[in-house]
Amino acid sequence: MAHTYSPKQFGQLVGKSVATLQRWDREGILPAHRSPTNRRYYTHEQYLDYIGVVAKPQGRVVLYARVSTRNQRQELLDQIAALEHYCQQHGIIPTDTIQDMGSGLDYHRKGFDQLFEDIEVGNVRQIIVAHQDRLVRFGFDWFAGFCARHGTDLVLLNQESLSPEQELVSDLLAIVQIFSTRLPNLESYRTELKRALSDRNPH
Repeated sequence: MAHTYSPKQFGQLVGKSVATLQRWDREGILPAHRSPTNRRYYTHEQYLDYIGVVAKPQGRVVLYARVSTRNQRQELLDQIAALEHYCQQHGIIPTDTIQDMGSGLDYHRKGFDQLFEDIEVGNVRQIIVAHQDRLVRFGFDWFAGFCARHGTDLVLLNQESLSPEQELVSDLLAIVQIFSTRLPNLESYRTELKRALSDRNPH
């Protein structure tokens, strides 16, 4: 088990008071870890990092949230709140948050395009997302592999409540709509999907 320090011990090591460490924890300057009983503690790695022995990891930590329409503003806020809560629990300080709007079938969303380019040039160390569907509806394995090849850690909370079923049905409707213009027999499937959508969302 890695060596740990109480706030008093860590403060003595780095020459800071416990009050200063508490303030740094609140402000995210030097987040403390929490024990199961919610007691603060620090690791030896944090000490080495503080004195400059361990180089700080390079690259941005990006929170990514997406909804399909402007009517889902509250759902977007819920995603962001969940991502920020995760960061607080794990002592992560995000660099920025990307808020995107558009279907999970659309791979040319503004925020997603910028994120893709930044990963490609090695500027993103970690992406944290509420659910894999928030990134892409299909082809997630390819995207995860792309991140791995460029040194980007992809963290998924995979909270089903943050990936509305309504969006899945809407995306399926969009796919059937495209093919129904070429294959008339698919029209019946489009009707069934519309009925399913209206049944789940009576309002």
